[in-house]
Amino acid sequence: MTFHKEGYVSLLIVFVLGALLIGSAHFIFPEYVLVLALAVLITTFFLVVILQFFRSPNRKTIANESGIIAPADGKVVVIEEVEDTEYFKKKVRQVSIFMSPLNVHINWYPVSGEVVYSKYHAGKFLVAWNPKSSTDNERHSVVVKHPKYGEILVKQIAGAVARRIVNYSKVGEQVEQGEEMGFIKFGSRVDLLIPLDSKINVELDQVSKGRQLLVSTFNQ
Repeated sequence: MTFHKEGYVSLLIVFVLGALLIGSAHFIFPEYVLVLALAVLITTFFLVVILQFFRSPNRKTIANESGIIAPADGKVVVIEEVEDTEYFKKKVRQVSIFMSPLNVHINWYPVSGEVVYSKYHAGKFLVAWNPKSSTDNERHSVVVKHPKYGEILVKQIAGAVARRIVNYSKVGEQVEQGEEMGFIKFGSRVDLLIPLDSKINVELDQVSKGRQLLVSTFNQ
């Protein structure tokens, strides 16, 4: 288990504020041991929270050339047919994974191929399980074109707590299944928009494990 680069600034801020808090407690209330202990306890709590939020597990990709792997850790909260108005302009299958604050927050490419679309959308910060979060919330959409099976769309969605999406995708680059696509700070949701005839290999409320759970397979 390692610490993800996206957490460096947050970790530094907690270190600095924690040091100031402990130093203030020590010099302002030198006779009150409980005040110093409370300052240490608060600092330790926030350090543990940040380390947990930005952990990066050493996990191998279970590759599947004809399959779509989970782009995020979390719970499958949506499996339904939807009308995509952003890119495909037609009905597709949507599979959504909700990332709680306790999940790993890295996002991975679910298939290999060429990035043909990458676009950030400003928006609201509705709770991630609200159906309108897919279209109304701040989000970043990426379309990867598989050389054999066509295009799929991966959408990183911010939520009520998650207020920053990081995305590494660049149009025209070749990406590998399981490679890091981005990071959503402090949880939220990832949507997969895939062809209607894809075979879904997960169920509602199933816990997903990014890079390893096979979400769907393309129609052969």
